[in-house]
Amino acid sequence: MDPLDLAILAFGGLAAGVINTLAGGGSMLTVPLLVLLGLPGTLANGTNRAGILVSNLAATWSFRREGVDALRRSLPVLIPVALGSLIGALAISRVSDETFERSFGLVMLAVLLPTLRTPRPTGAAAWSPPVRSAVFMAIGAYGGAFQAGVGIVLLLALGRAGYDLVTANAVKVVVIGVLTLVALPVFAIQGQIDWLPAALLAVGFGFGGALGARFATRGGERLIRPVLAVAVAALAMRMLGLL
Repeated sequence: MDPLDLAILAFGGLAAGVINTLAGGGSMLTVPLLVLLGLPGTLANGTNRAGILVSNLAATWSFRREGVDALRRSLPVLIPVALGSLIGALAISRVSDETFERSFGLVMLAVLLPTLRTPRPTGAAAWSPPVRSAVFMAIGAYGGAFQAGVGIVLLLALGRAGYDLVTANAVKVVVIGVLTLVALPVFAIQGQIDWLPAALLAVGFGFGGALGARFATRGGERLIRPVLAVAVAALAMRMLGLL
């Protein structure tokens, strides 16, 4: 990679870190970017995880500094998410690049319709513990395998559980951080991480995650909703071949 490629990766990570913290879907930018720069699909998928982890650690720290501590609120869903993430990462790390890229496209189509709904507290009865565990284990498996768009799916699930968008975003970054922490070693062991672009993405993602958390807490739902709408629209256009 030449210096321009490296700069593009760092700035792409910055943009994706902000998008992921405010809404989700930043990996829809960074995974294709890595592929365009020459990485095979499975290597791009693994390499992207290093930046995701740094982004969510930075966002969690920034949310705490802004007075939003989501660690305790995240505890009920962390175990099923972590277990699902391990299953998803182990499964996807064993497939070929061609199979991964086809699967990536099919799964994105499957999650398109749910992402068109804006997450909001519904007032519906809370899920029972078994249902909640099953839902978040499934989300963890998806995130462990593909990552892209998992933040939007998590916001939908947390909105259904009654969280306001600011709190849901803070919980989301903790959950994705744990999800990624479980999945990352699987890709590392399989040799599916290119560490130079991973490090550059991590720098951009880290700054983006911290900025996104500040924007979320200071801008509140009036900022998060438009960003979420743009993220969903971009995902839809990507799936329709318009981006």
